[in-house]
Amino acid sequence: MTDRPPLQPLLDDAVIVLQAPTQAWSGRDGSVGSAAIHGIYHGDVRHIAAIDLAVQGTALEPIGHASPTPQHVRFTDLLRGLDDAGADPKVRLDRDRTVRAGSFTESLRFSSHLDAALTADVTVRLRPDFAPMQQVKAGRDGEEEWSWDGERCRAGQASFALAAPHADVSVEGREILLAWRVDVPPRGSVELSWALDLDDPSLVVTSPPRLSAAHSPETGNDPRSARWLQRAAADLAALRLALPDHPDDAFYAAGAPWFFTLFGRDSIWAARLALGADTDIAASTLRVLARLQGTTVNPETAEAPGKIAHELRSAELALPGEGVLLPPLYYGTVDATPLWVCLLADAHEAGLPVAALRELLPALRAALGWMIEHGDASGSGFIDYADETGHGLANQGWKDSGDSIQWRDGRLAEGPIALSEVQGYAYEAAVRGAALLDHLGEPGGDELRDWAADLRRRFRDAYWVTTPEGRYPAIALDAHGAPVDSLTSNIGHLIGTGLLDAEEERACADLLVGESMASGYGVRTMSTGAAGYWPLSYHGGSVWTHDTAIAVHGMRRAGLTAHARRLAAELLDLAEGFDYRVPELHSGEPRVPGGRPVPYPAACRPQAWSAAAAVICADVLR
Repeated sequence: MTDRPPLQPLLDDAVIVLQAPTQAWSGRDGSVGSAAIHGIYHGDVRHIAAIDLAVQGTALEPIGHASPTPQHVRFTDLLRGLDDAGADPKVRLDRDRTVRAGSFTESLRFSSHLDAALTADVTVRLRPDFAPMQQVKAGRDGEEEWSWDGERCRAGQASFALAAPHADVSVEGREILLAWRVDVPPRGSVELSWALDLDDPSLVVTSPPRLSAAHSPETGNDPRSARWLQRAAADLAALRLALPDHPDDAFYAAGAPWFFTLFGRDSIWAARLALGADTDIAASTLRVLARLQGTTVNPETAEAPGKIAHELRSAELALPGEGVLLPPLYYGTVDATPLWVCLLADAHEAGLPVAALRELLPALRAALGWMIEHGDASGSGFIDYADETGHGLANQGWKDSGDSIQWRDGRLAEGPIALSEVQGYAYEAAVRGAALLDHLGEPGGDELRDWAADLRRRFRDAYWVTTPEGRYPAIALDAHGAPVDSLTSNIGHLIGTGLLDAEEERACADLLVGESMASGYGVRTMSTGAAGYWPLSYHGGSVWTHDTAIAVHGMRRAGLTAHARRLAAELLDLAEGFDYRVPELHSGEPRVPGGRPVPYPAACRPQAWSAAAAVICADVLR
């Protein structure tokens, strides 16, 4: 019998505090080290893997925690070993944990209602780890060697400085030990604290110096919308990042814990969905991605002229067990380029000044050029993708897991793959890109409209399928041009792009709110009628909040108000079920009356495009 490989950490029962690019994960009792995800992270490195707090003479008995902001959490414990014989607890410990970009602080407040003073020895043991994030995600412990000079702990380029006022600090084996003696006066309190200043000069992202002036859309009569918006706005603020050479241009990091960096598709969709609350970040996201736009053909990085990047890291990203090795700047995304054009058009409609639009004209022309000249990599006549390296992403749409493109009978589709929603994005980008060129008095609009009209005509001939579940666009065309016939949430991304006519949009919307697709808490990624359906499959039956929100976004644009309101209401119920911090995805099993949504236990949270869904849903439901 072979040993079972390590498993990806589960996240659903953990507590996070964050301000990108720094985050700390713990148990609900404040403990750090009892679960694989626990630790203090800065960028793509876990600096501390465990924190062990001990108070001599008593156990720590947790009675609750509260996190009023993404950056702060308070854990409360009873210290009954130090208490008197009365029934009421009179000695407590409150641990306030705060994360800022590049720092971690914990204060320990001992409070007593006793008539006599008490004395206790307090120790905090820190276990430095310096494990790369990808190693943690693979469920493996860190094995990095570190050094301690009395003030700073180092491993390679990453390091942290430790401040612990009035503590005795020493190193014991693989741990740093902080020790205090506390004297708590009668009916009084004493506070201790320790802090880390985290540093990694290899980081390619930074925290922006200021926030843009976001505003809250009207939320109508349902107070839950206001609560979701408030929580989402705080999470989005905590997920803001910038690149060091242009720190004032913010974008949304994709999400915690694994994706504290720039992702083209994710950052674009988060900005689009949140546009009703924040127009500034749409403009800055466009500028950030334009600066990284491809200029040459490079199969190793999947770069091509005009192509928008997929992911930016400080080093190669290896996913153990998956055969994936991505370069630090990777362009393996088939949809980010047309989506960039769509976001530019959205930003223009929301008031982007003409001067700012003209500044992005070269990037606009390059992105449109990529769609027409490089997007059809296989000669299929549609925008498609195929990994040419053998170690890149096998699937390069938003459903990027290896088994996401399936036939209705469960077989995996053979690539190159031409995703249906990408053709919708490309059609919208061509039509709206042409309008932008017209607005600027630039040539090329007519050619783009002709290209879009031809794409629309050919899509109708190639993609539509009829199965026992109805008539709808296939998720993709495979290597042989055959339509992959599973019914999936991808059809929701087509609505509102203009690729479908009004009758076709309504047919797709009807399917999305039907029993096989609507779970009661959003749209399933795959229909229950497909052989590959499983409610806890990453892309084959689960529900992703942003995926449903994109359908809501398109339905509103298409005038399908009743459909949009129904799905937005389902997402609002979902938000309530997750205390208004909606995870990356959740189980697609049917809603049970009186029940709660079932987590996908490895889902990231907070996630930018899940949080941004609050804005579009509030707008639809007001």
